[in-house]
Amino acid sequence: MRAPLPERDALSIYALKPRFQALLRPLAGALARAGVTANQVTVAAAVVSVVLGLFVAVRAPERWPFLLIPLWMFVRMAFNAIDGMLAREFGHKSRLGAYLNELTDVISDAALYLPFAFVAPFSPLWTGAVIVLAVISEYAGALGPLAGASRRYDGPMGKSDRAFVFGALGLWIGLSAALPAWAAWAMPAMAALLVATVVNRVRRGLAENT
Repeated sequence: MRAPLPERDALSIYALKPRFQALLRPLAGALARAGVTANQVTVAAAVVSVVLGLFVAVRAPERWPFLLIPLWMFVRMAFNAIDGMLAREFGHKSRLGAYLNELTDVISDAALYLPFAFVAPFSPLWTGAVIVLAVISEYAGALGPLAGASRRYDGPMGKSDRAFVFGALGLWIGLSAALPAWAAWAMPAMAALLVATVVNRVRRGLAENT
């Protein structure tokens, strides 16, 4: 069986994750010593994501609430890195955690992307398409082990890449009076990249067994 492709080939911000984890490892150790579990971190990140996403959506089209999205996207990446380290390095790995990791990620993403459907010039239809394709892309990655491959994180529009893009869009909305009409193409472009991501995850997963 062919070895999994290295993450540097994934064309994704996800390839930077090991460096980010190294910075957070002391904090993960402190949390483990304090009795905090990986599942608690996972659920806490999901709850904050849903609450924040609904808050921004309700306040839309006000601009300033969107500034919370890039801030939380960065903190959420830290939460995700910490819960992974707690699971792998501090003995918190569990079957429940595997389910929570996959389910809470797609729920959180949907909640955080939803507010953009209510801001011009973004189309609710295209924003909805991005949300659905993001779910499909994560499903395609999670199916890797069922096909005898690894869990795939290939890009070009993986979870970390989407966090960067939506964080940048949130910052742009929060700091500007109005977005230019051409910004409407951001969602169709993301949708196209997500389709490419699904194809890459399936193709590279299959390549592990050839």
